[in-house]
Amino acid sequence: MKILVTGAQGFIAGYLIEDLLNHGWEVTGLDNLSKYGEISKSYDHHPHYRFVKGDAKDTALLKELLVGHEHFVAAAAMIGGIAYFHEFAYDLIAENERICASSYDAAIWAYKNARLKKITVISSSMVFENATQFPTPEGHQAQCPPPSSTYGFQKLSSEYFAKGAWEQYQLPYTIVRPFNCIGIGEKKALKGKDIKSGDIKLALSHVITDLVQKTIKDQAPLHILGNGQQIRHYTYGGDLAQGIRLAIEKDEALCNDFNLSTDVATNVLELANLIWTRINPHRPFEYICDEPFTYDVQKRMPDTHKAKKILGFQAQTSLEEALDEIIPWIKKQVETGGI
Repeated sequence: MKILVTGAQGFIAGYLIEDLLNHGWEVTGLDNLSKYGEISKSYDHHPHYRFVKGDAKDTALLKELLVGHEHFVAAAAMIGGIAYFHEFAYDLIAENERICASSYDAAIWAYKNARLKKITVISSSMVFENATQFPTPEGHQAQCPPPSSTYGFQKLSSEYFAKGAWEQYQLPYTIVRPFNCIGIGEKKALKGKDIKSGDIKLALSHVITDLVQKTIKDQAPLHILGNGQQIRHYTYGGDLAQGIRLAIEKDEALCNDFNLSTDVATNVLELANLIWTRINPHRPFEYICDEPFTYDVQKRMPDTHKAKKILGFQAQTSLEEALDEIIPWIKKQVETGGI
């Protein structure tokens, strides 16, 4: 089976493509290299992988690439940490809507004229930005207030693209919502202004990367955005890749949506303490709270029963196990200037 993955050089896509290749898929990856520039992947020379440099807004290119592919993962998007939501409030919604429209135009064409069977949409837990039910089940995005950030609102829009394409053109879809992906491979974006957290610049505005690099750089007390009580479910990228692949492969996933996440809740203060004690085991943990960003969601807790029941998916990697891989990788990136 052949599959096209847009946003192929992205964080989650890197884990997904590796997992797909390991399970016998032939993968074409598309990316315009606008976020990180030229970066290498472990599978670059895999016999069943082909990389194409190009823009997902180029509908003609997408149509050309989709010929001969049975599946399409629409993962291309302008995406970043919390700082992105403020710095690029307009660009996030405008650029991502253009990518969405192009992706669905090409997918509808390929479904009608070629071999495409389904589009799998990489949405986001940010559709639940204003959730009122915890744990938050699939379907609540249509019941709670819409997201306040333009990024979250656009991700919700991407799900409506899927529903609209199904209702009008019968294009089969699956929607997946990864929750707080963690892992290795994410570098500092090419665009974006420097933001200070205490005496150190934020690396990516993604909490684990920034807490690790600040601890490595001996920031004391450790600066934490907000009060540290923000609840997240930090999910390892390799686990998320498995969940996305199962959503692609399972017939039961057609025209369905899934929260993909670990079951374990961790607040930011607990995370910071865990990172600190791993790097500085003989020093007392000290921290200071900085003013949070506007769109710093206080509670993000998914209901994962549906993915377990229908996909047979359950995240297996603990936060501690993930940190054993992430911390040494970030140390090396700090030393070499990658972060």
